[in-house]
Amino acid sequence: MRVSRTLRSDAPAVTLLVRLLVGWVFLSEGIQKFLFPDALGVGRFVKIGIPAPHFFAPFVGVVEIVCGSLLILGLLTRLAAIPLLIDISVAILTTKIPMLAKSGFWAAMHEARTDYCMWLGALFLLIVGAGSLSLDARLSHRESRT
Repeated sequence: MRVSRTLRSDAPAVTLLVRLLVGWVFLSEGIQKFLFPDALGVGRFVKIGIPAPHFFAPFVGVVEIVCGSLLILGLLTRLAAIPLLIDISVAILTTKIPMLAKSGFWAAMHEARTDYCMWLGALFLLIVGAGSLSLDARLSHRESRT
């Protein structure tokens, strides 16, 4: 079996720090959607006007848990970054853009700081991959030896 280019990465070992940062925030937020459904899950989705909130809140929570965990492990990192980029883009569009119109630039920038960092972090991992300290690197290395 040939491992896809998706797993290969020339990124340095320190990429692990970005994976841990981005992965942990998404994993934590996904878990909290289930722990605190009124504030962060279905209730929040209802409040911001997401359609079918009883479907999408748990769906997004599972995506964040699964993909965040994959980033932490460095497994299928590039693929896991894609749904997280979509996730955080929707969050920015549905919560931060309306805040910009309602509360002004600086209030929106304050509230968007984590979202912006998560978006850039996920984009970084999509571009460079998991780095050498990852399961992707181990699988890719194993494939190249055979």
